[in-house]
Amino acid sequence: MTKRLPITILLIVCSFIWCYPQTRSDDDHLREIIRKRGEAEVTVTLPGKTEMDILSKNVSISSVKDNIVHIFLSPLTVEWFISARKSYSIIESSDPKGIAGASSVKEAMEWESYPSLPQYDSIMRSFAVTFPALCRLDTIGASVRGRQILVLKISPDAGTDKDQPEVFYSSTMHGNETAGFVLMLRLADYLLNNYHTDSRIRNLLDNLEIWINPLANPDGTYNRGNEITTPVRHNANGYDLNRNFPDPVSQTGTMQKETRDMIRFMAERRFVLSANFHSGAEVVNYPWDRWEREHPDNNWFYDLSRRYADTVHTYSSPGYMIFLDNGITKGYDWYQVYGGRQDYVTWELQGREVTIEIDNTHLTPETDLATLWESNYRSMIGYIESALYGIHGHIRDSETGDPVPARITVNNHDFDNSYIFSDSITGRFTRLIEPGSWDITFSAEGYLDTVVTDIITFPDERYTLDVEMRSKINPADTIDHEKPLLYPNPGSGYIKAVLPEDLRGEVNIKIFSNTGMILSDYDTGTSGRMPLIIDVNKLSAGSYIIVFRNKGNGVAYRSRLIISGRF
Repeated sequence: MTKRLPITILLIVCSFIWCYPQTRSDDDHLREIIRKRGEAEVTVTLPGKTEMDILSKNVSISSVKDNIVHIFLSPLTVEWFISARKSYSIIESSDPKGIAGASSVKEAMEWESYPSLPQYDSIMRSFAVTFPALCRLDTIGASVRGRQILVLKISPDAGTDKDQPEVFYSSTMHGNETAGFVLMLRLADYLLNNYHTDSRIRNLLDNLEIWINPLANPDGTYNRGNEITTPVRHNANGYDLNRNFPDPVSQTGTMQKETRDMIRFMAERRFVLSANFHSGAEVVNYPWDRWEREHPDNNWFYDLSRRYADTVHTYSSPGYMIFLDNGITKGYDWYQVYGGRQDYVTWELQGREVTIEIDNTHLTPETDLATLWESNYRSMIGYIESALYGIHGHIRDSETGDPVPARITVNNHDFDNSYIFSDSITGRFTRLIEPGSWDITFSAEGYLDTVVTDIITFPDERYTLDVEMRSKINPADTIDHEKPLLYPNPGSGYIKAVLPEDLRGEVNIKIFSNTGMILSDYDTGTSGRMPLIIDVNKLSAGSYIIVFRNKGNGVAYRSRLIISGRF
């Protein structure tokens, strides 16, 4: 007997496999475009949430507009897309209209044409040579093809690391989104040339370290040599770099070299504020991309994005950057993204990053570059300026004055990793936050928690807060001793042990009862951290013998441990 599936199940199955196949000739034409150009843009009708989720995980969605999904396919993703059997339209395009190369570095630095790759290198080097006191050229890493991913540090005494908040601008991680590339170069030029004449710019550079990476994906932009001829979205291996960062929930595939290098660079700097610039729409996109829920600092992100877009509206022609909520959106409300840099920075590195889409056209004609600059540069400067506000301060040891690496948690506010950390070298912290009244807890290993209440923040103002934390460690712990020092002894709960030099390293600890029974036996590891913290919560009041043995040199010491009564 043949069983018939319920019609609802048939509809679900049909929806899941997308029952509108293209013809073989269409698929072959799609493959041919990718073979010739390195990528193809296709559109599909906006599907339901389940199908959209499948698309987002497997291909590179560049935008969703008017119920149409725009997708860029690479050699890496085209066969999956064809096998999905989704009805699609190919966006036919010839060589990019208006992408013109500058004839010289001088012409390129008029900012109305695109530099060749050697010209770009020369421009970046010229900034550092022309402004040695304000600018240092560095590299984030190298692309798959070995091209340097360059970054400028702009700050007085740029060759030294100062005790200041750091801000990061990056562009064109999608190689075919070219406008931000030139605008970042022009922004660097503007900051450097106006430092001595513009008090606003001087204030920014004097109080922040500003890093600018104009071109995050050189292999995509210069896909066929040293000129911008057929730029592609993905890197040389066919990966969308803005879908390649570690996802907080699920795996995102093979992490590319450009991604690994960018993560290392950002993790070392721990930027308090950052943005990455794209094209394909005109909107400021803030976290989360990954989740429907709001970030704890959603109001702050909204206001930050609103200010960028509203400033743009003041200085641009009507109709520019009005997409979605008049030029801003929470990412998930637009479309869901897995493995995006914005969410990685905000979730994993406790930074604050947005994605700024500055042109509906991916390949911006050189004739539009000046207009885009005029519309955006004040917003770019204002965004950086936001890093000067919020709560700033230092955390230090109350006895020694040494910096303390602490976690800063806004009580009844922080969740989803929205807490921040102070700098481990200087103790400096910057907590960007909306206006309001806040209680903050400062926590650090080896220190008593410190709570500061009734911190009032105002718009566009800085609140300075220096915090002293009391150590749980007695000053005697920092003195070298000839034998182990237990403190407190008698004690209970947790006992600290300061070991002599010849015991430090990987240590085995055994605790014996007075009858010789082993009650605890474990190794400390190799950190050499002093003092050791020994958990004696399970021991009842009484006298014990504790034996420390260095596992490397065999040196051993015995000490008597007294556990005080519990009341």
